[in-house]
Amino acid sequence: MSKNRPLSNRTILIAAPVSLAISPELGRYGARVFTWPKLDIRAPDNFAAIDDAIENLFGYDWLVFNNVNAVNSFLRRFDTLEHEISELDALRVCAVGQETVRTLEESRVHIDVIPDRFFAQPIVEAIDAYVGRREALRGLNILIPIASASRSGLQESLEDAGARADSVIAYRTCSTNDPQRISALLTGGGIDCIAFTDTSEVRALAELFDTNELARLLAGVAVACIDQGIAQSAAEFGLSVSIIPDNRAALAQAIAFHFRG
Repeated sequence: MSKNRPLSNRTILIAAPVSLAISPELGRYGARVFTWPKLDIRAPDNFAAIDDAIENLFGYDWLVFNNVNAVNSFLRRFDTLEHEISELDALRVCAVGQETVRTLEESRVHIDVIPDRFFAQPIVEAIDAYVGRREALRGLNILIPIASASRSGLQESLEDAGARADSVIAYRTCSTNDPQRISALLTGGGIDCIAFTDTSEVRALAELFDTNELARLLAGVAVACIDQGIAQSAAEFGLSVSIIPDNRAALAQAIAFHFRG
């Protein structure tokens, strides 16, 4: 490996909005760069599942919102079906993330639980602490508005604790890049490092794959953040950050130094 090109044969994943600024410098160190773009949030192809859940809310004990897109999509459909916000008072509500909390408060939806981290186990533990004992989770019916039909880690964790959790499609995410291609690269070891330059990018990647379990998705991938604040956001999703440069301009250099070592 050339001393001046320590990222030869390395592949770096970054958000599209910052790729123009960072890609050339990463390229000078020999890296290949893949990007993921800003997500386009759209209505689901079919409203049947979410409509059925809304019309049968009396059958649920909890409503869990993983992100702000789930809130906006659920409440938009809730209003379209001519329901009143006051009807949600009969349920317990769990809100994950500051944006999610703020949007629910602005919509006058009460919040019972706010987990301090984004991934599944802390969410289950926060609900568990609220109900008072693990046995109380057994038999609870929990609704989770999501963006895809796949089972989430949160749903599995709640069911392992004895609850019944329904993940219902409330919206879908669209991307000009194929998420399956990026997922295949990640699971196949084709990505060496991912770089975050804003807290929103951490959430965007989670929403791209409709998961809060980024630690699983990025197992074996070096994580770079341009400052401690973004590193803290990454940690809330369970990520371990190994690269933090002295300043934004030194990000590519810091990544190169990491792999040179």
